[in-house]
Amino acid sequence: MKRALMLFCVLVAAGCERKETAPPRPPAPVLVASVQQKTVPVEVRTIGTVEAFATVELRAQVTGIIEGVHFREGQDVKKGERLFTINAPPFEAALKAAEGNLARDEAKLANALKQSARYEKLLKDGVAPPEEVESVLAEANALDGTVRMDRAAVERARLELQYCTISAPMDGRTGQRIVDAGNTVKANDPPTLVTINQLAPIYVTFTVPEQRLAEVRRFLAAGTLKVRVTTQTDGAHGETGTVDFVNNTVDKLTGTIRLKATFPNTECRLWPGQFVDVVLTLTEEPNVLVVPAEAIQVGQGGQYVYVVKEDKTAEVRLVTVGRTVNGEAVIEKGLQTGETVVTDGQLRLKPGAKVDIKTGLGGKQE
Repeated sequence: MKRALMLFCVLVAAGCERKETAPPRPPAPVLVASVQQKTVPVEVRTIGTVEAFATVELRAQVTGIIEGVHFREGQDVKKGERLFTINAPPFEAALKAAEGNLARDEAKLANALKQSARYEKLLKDGVAPPEEVESVLAEANALDGTVRMDRAAVERARLELQYCTISAPMDGRTGQRIVDAGNTVKANDPPTLVTINQLAPIYVTFTVPEQRLAEVRRFLAAGTLKVRVTTQTDGAHGETGTVDFVNNTVDKLTGTIRLKATFPNTECRLWPGQFVDVVLTLTEEPNVLVVPAEAIQVGQGGQYVYVVKEDKTAEVRLVTVGRTVNGEAVIEKGLQTGETVVTDGQLRLKPGAKVDIKTGLGGKQE
């Protein structure tokens, strides 16, 4: 009986020990940020393609042999700089022949004009018959036409001689040279001798959804629209330009409108054919509430954040997010300026949980 009583007491004591309350959970370490009010740009983000400001494909305008190449592939050239020369002696000879024909026919015309004047005087004196005078005048007129044709031939021969030197029509950068010295080229026929692209300034073309067309037109009419582009290898720098062209039609297949922006590109960071990230700034919206984008969580009830109250406990707050700009979420509803939201450590939290605010993961307490 005594043994049974002792066993009962032990069991009761053990049961009492199990009913003791568990120790409270330690505060969850979190990172936080304040709800701020600032001016936020209204942006459209898309992908664009870099295009040369101007492109010229050089071809020979006369038939001849390439005598010299005076540039390197990929070289920057200035307007008027000599690039190719075509063997000139045949064209020099043609010019001399045309000038000789002109001199001969000008002499004949001068003589015919003298004869015409003399026969007109004889006609007035009644000595020369009218038919003979008309014949002399007709010959003089024919020679005048021949001289005009000779002058045109001289000008053409002079131009063809000038075409033996092929110069850069603009500032730009040369591409691959297609024809080497010693090859014969034909007037205005393929191949293209070289292509020159103007790189500074330079264009970037991009498209925006047609739903944004009204905004684009409205803000463009009010002033200049700025565009910033970045490449995968030059994202830290980027280039800033301005919109100067909006296409006059919407692409029916894609439902987009094409825009073009001009960039100074003084350091040639942008290259024709390159794909770039485009940020078109339409306007700026003042007095907007923002929080770091990582503070926004998504649950069954929608988007929410954890708000840290004055007693260092976490409160779940439903929010309405308008858009995200440069890593910050624009809050349209649910928060007030100065409130504190959790940006890291949300997985450890539940409503009412105590928090331990850190300056960084594993960092010291504030």
